[in-house]
Amino acid sequence: MEKIATILTDFPEKFGIPRQSGRIEALKGKIVFEPKFATPDAVKGLEKYNYLWLLWKFDISKDLPFRATVRPPRLGGNTRVGVFATRSPFRPNHIGLSCVKLERIAVEDGRPYIYVSGIDMANGTEILDIKPYIPYTDLREDAVGSFAEEYKDYALHVTFPDELLQRFPEEKRAGIFAVLSDDPRPSYQDDPERIYGVSFAGFNVQFKVSDKTLTVISVTPLS
Repeated sequence: MEKIATILTDFPEKFGIPRQSGRIEALKGKIVFEPKFATPDAVKGLEKYNYLWLLWKFDISKDLPFRATVRPPRLGGNTRVGVFATRSPFRPNHIGLSCVKLERIAVEDGRPYIYVSGIDMANGTEILDIKPYIPYTDLREDAVGSFAEEYKDYALHVTFPDELLQRFPEEKRAGIFAVLSDDPRPSYQDDPERIYGVSFAGFNVQFKVSDKTLTVISVTPLS
């Protein structure tokens, strides 16, 4: 397969990225095509859709031997299920699938750029293909979500001091707040004294979690 584009996002590393696309609409991405595919003709008509499927490469997943079972974080990290019953990044082929919202397409200096929201990818992730989301075939009203459905409303209460939140540009604040609320920690970690750090939009946010309340303790620029 050939890389067709790269997506630019606010996540320089894996920790903190939502476990599913579309969960946090405030998270934005910009798709930059490789020179070979950077022609407006390749995206002609795409503006008539408002959601896209992105197929991409898990660039930052460890290259591990095949394992038939994995431990989904939302099941506490201790329950094993079949790898093909999950969206774990540790797969035989490192291919990701995301449904994102198409915000706009811009043509600059003769090159198309696609702006999307609801991303779940690190900065610099390789895009392998782009396909339109078609409601009458892709939406299944009788679909069953298994254990993923049970945890869709899970969220932490976030205490984010205003003087720390304001260090982020205004257009990034909803995104970092939602990332923290979604609980980026591995589910099997529950030490109220442990300090975690999420890198987002040029800053590192350190926090603690106790009794389903996440408290931000510092925001520092990334070096």
